[in-house]
Amino acid sequence: MHLQITMLHTYLKSFARTRVGSERGASLVEYALLLALIAIVCIVAIQFIGNASNKSLSSAGSAVNG
Repeated sequence: MHLQITMLHTYLKSFARTRVGSERGASLVEYALLLALIAIVCIVAIQFIGNASNKSLSSAGSAVNG
């Protein structure tokens, strides 16, 4: 009986080590979060640059027409 429990314990430990010990899924989630953060920063930067250039071009257009 003790041998069976020891074998079961060894099997479960090796099974858990192969399933939980793998960090492939964790790194995939980290890369996805990093990609989402980069996309948000790019969208905010494009909006900021768009608003700034719109104001600049509007004032230049008004000066030409004026």
